[in-house]
Amino acid sequence: MIATKSVKPALQQAYVKLMMDVIGRGLVMASQVDEEIKQEVAQFPAHFSLSMKVFPNGPAFIARVTEDKQLELVQSMDRAPDLTITFKHLHHAFLVFSFQESTSQAFANDRMIADGDISYAIRLVRCLNKMESLILPKLLAQLAVKEYPSNLSLKEKITGAGSIYLKVAQSYLKRSV
Repeated sequence: MIATKSVKPALQQAYVKLMMDVIGRGLVMASQVDEEIKQEVAQFPAHFSLSMKVFPNGPAFIARVTEDKQLELVQSMDRAPDLTITFKHLHHAFLVFSFQESTSQAFANDRMIADGDISYAIRLVRCLNKMESLILPKLLAQLAVKEYPSNLSLKEKITGAGSIYLKVAQSYLKRSV
């Protein structure tokens, strides 16, 4: 466990920014490879946009549902996203992203706000939970999600994580080219 009081705000900011980028990319790539996440994303309308951010101007990502019902990251929007999940403070995001508090516990502790249709927020949380269960080691995933999926086989975890990590790495390489 990281003693959060000893981590300077500048380091928390850098860590949360990195994790926000990884989570955004991971969610996009998971929407391409995991059947459960594909089914969840297919329930969003085309052009639906969602974001996760830290209040007031902290790290963030914005994703949009494409015509073929996959997620894609976008740099900016002409309008407000249809759903925004906002951490009320950088420290709250740090708690979640350093696996000291699950997303559902952060909502329960009133550390996050969902602005938009609550049914879409729940759907997004299910996608995040599945992605985290796939890409994180089981011990960390159990800290990150409310309930670790009991039916997640080692083969599915390794295959899913490998595919997601490969696509995330490729997305970083494409950006630097």
